Amino acid sequence: MLTTLAASGAIIFYDIAMRPPREQTCCSPNPWKTRFALNFKRVPYSTTWVPLPDVPKIRRSLSVPACRKFADGTDFYTLPIIEDPTTGAVVGDSFDIAVYLQKTFPDSGAGNLFPPQTLEHEFKGGWLLVPLSEYRDKEYPEYAKFNAMVDAAFTAHVQLAAPNLPFDPETEEASRAEFMRRAGVQRWEDLILVGEARETIKKSFREALGGLAKLFLRETSGPFLLGTKASYADLIVGAWLQMMRVTLPESEWEELRGWEGGLFGRLHDALDVYAEVK
Repeated sequence: MLTTLAASGAIIFYDIAMRPPREQTCCSPNPWKTRFALNFKRVPYSTTWVPLPDVPKIRRSLSVPACRKFADGTDFYTLPIIEDPTTGAVVGDSFDIAVYLQKTFPDSGAGNLFPPQTLEHEFKGGWLLVPLSEYRDKEYPEYAKFNAMVDAAFTAHVQLAAPNLPFDPETEEASRAEFMRRAGVQRWEDLILVGEARETIKKSFREALGGLAKLFLRETSGPFLLGTKASYADLIVGAWLQMMRVTLPESEWEELRGWEGGLFGRLHDALDVYAEVK
């Protein structure tokens, strides 16, 4: 299969395999950033689904080092990766992938992923289950910092979603063990928030997204930060919304969609044009 894809020139996109049907359950935010970007650019590609426990092996086999580290200095292996048989490039970080697509296909699809705009947004505080990507010394620095701040805001509240991740039954035990190791807990039940504890985190989450919403409310002509024209900044937020759509209880997802006058629901729906799972 991979040989056929390489021969066709289609990019190979590596995403984390969740429970079948994966077209409906894929919910890892960083791979979603890449899926959105590939569809935005209308670049031919196909998805290779990787079981979560096999991610380190895949990165090593493609000679792609870990792009993040845990606090103890150990490597954090994650996806996405793209492999472009036309150029020979292999890129293993979602932001770097977006930069690669913009440079390689500058005028393709819906155009520029990184149009000039001001993206002043700060998020500080919160417990983070996974390390964040480094944004300093990146191209498109305003977008890189925005990516890190959005990641921090959602990651600080990911405990709302993590217990409902639709793991592939074949690797569920190993996948849960990895998440427990990252969180420093002994039992899966320790990750589950209920009652007042859950309401407290939801309140904090709503406040965090309220700060983010201020950027979207500057332009009233459309659902995107620049109005009717989407950019990579919109895709970043949309990727996290995809995770929440799959993992939050339905009633809480509807709540989130309605926050800030329905802003996040409108953004999620508007990005559906770039949400095809191939």
